[in-house]
Amino acid sequence: MINRRLMLWTMGLSAVTAWNSAVAQHHTWRVGFLALPKRPEPFQSSRFGAFAQGMRDLGYIEGRNLVIEWRFADNDVGRLAALATELVNLKVDIIVASGTPVISAAQKATTTIPIVMPTSNDPVGSGFVASLGRPGGNTTGLSNLSSDISPKIVEVLLSAAPRCPVWLYL
Repeated sequence: MINRRLMLWTMGLSAVTAWNSAVAQHHTWRVGFLALPKRPEPFQSSRFGAFAQGMRDLGYIEGRNLVIEWRFADNDVGRLAALATELVNLKVDIIVASGTPVISAAQKATTTIPIVMPTSNDPVGSGFVASLGRPGGNTTGLSNLSSDISPKIVEVLLSAAPRCPVWLYL
């Protein structure tokens, strides 16, 4: 015999799960994109257009389930703080920030909205994250580690071709 309470509880849980799934599929994500340069023309063939295309490829379509709040500082570092604050006030779900002054402005504007840095030369040395393994805070992303591995690359090249002048490697 089926336990009626267990059956009702299971049906209720199934209904809530299905409702949550439906709501998640219809959520419109707001992405704040903060950048230092001027808005490029043509936009679609730039790295910013590639970002929008990558989002489309993942099923996030502007106007359907995605809003990208583009903010360009027109190469004026002094505008970054105001633009970052504007994105925070728009209550974006996430901020994409690339470049040291841009990431810094985003971090000063919020400690709660996730900040993604597409790449950073030295996120630990710049103070953006506590460590690469455990970034902490609300900032994450990629590091090309060039400052960390450059000496090792020169060492490997010198061992492979010891007679070659070192300046050829720099």
